[in-house]
Amino acid sequence: MMDSEAQEKRQKILPSSQQDISPHAVHDFKHYLCGCCAAFNNIAITYPIQKILFRQQLYGLKTRGAVLQLQKEGLRNLYRGILPPLMQKTATLALMFGLYEDFSYILRHHISSEIVTRSTAAVLAGATEALLTPLERVQTLLQDNKHHDKFTNTYHAFKALRSYGIGEYYRGLIPILFRNGLSNVLFFGLRGPIKERLPEPKSCTANLIDDFISGGLLGAMLGFLFFPVNVVKTRMQSQIGGEFQSFPEVFGKIWLERNGKLTHLFRGAHLNYHRSLISWGIINATYELLLKFL
Repeated sequence: MMDSEAQEKRQKILPSSQQDISPHAVHDFKHYLCGCCAAFNNIAITYPIQKILFRQQLYGLKTRGAVLQLQKEGLRNLYRGILPPLMQKTATLALMFGLYEDFSYILRHHISSEIVTRSTAAVLAGATEALLTPLERVQTLLQDNKHHDKFTNTYHAFKALRSYGIGEYYRGLIPILFRNGLSNVLFFGLRGPIKERLPEPKSCTANLIDDFISGGLLGAMLGFLFFPVNVVKTRMQSQIGGEFQSFPEVFGKIWLERNGKLTHLFRGAHLNYHRSLISWGIINATYELLLKFL
């Protein structure tokens, strides 16, 4: 009786995807829908912060310099380029959460180890997300002020890249695959244990706060860990045409440009930490909240 009560108590505080396995249909779209809505909510709130961070990653600016750059461009350009991340994030988070659940369900029938099953499902979900790299690619071009006079909107940017071939849409694919796969494994593997260590929630509001904290802390940690990868990815995707350079080549150039200093490579990391804390807190809390009502 006591074991049953303890198990029930533990289930209440874990994220829905970490609770005991229940019957699941591969065509159950609630995880996709919740992921999509969570992403929309997050982008609508945090896009200006993301744009400041992008300028820091691309040009190595300090926060004040990036903010002044955006102020000079005016309010009209503040939300320039929001459509690609809105499309990309809603789609990728829908795939991230939905495919993770579907792959986990399928693999569980072939792999006995739960850790291996969930890790493999996370990597496969991340690899599938990478199919949407063109949206991330176009977002990079639209946010870069060097290209403001070249592209008027998302459609124009997509159309302009067509003449360079399909490969041009997938610049930066390798760092994206690496980032997506490993970060998914860590996110889905750790968010349950992190929440378990928080004080037990006594109400729905407290549970929502715990979801925000666990998702936010984990997202901030992963954002910091993969920050250099995103710096290289951003540089790769800011180029139009020309040679496709490898990850080590681009990293080496950035390292030399920033005087071989690790602190310069992490410029913008503190802002990214706070943005990720807010973003993934919003995403995780929104996802878990919606999942309870569907």
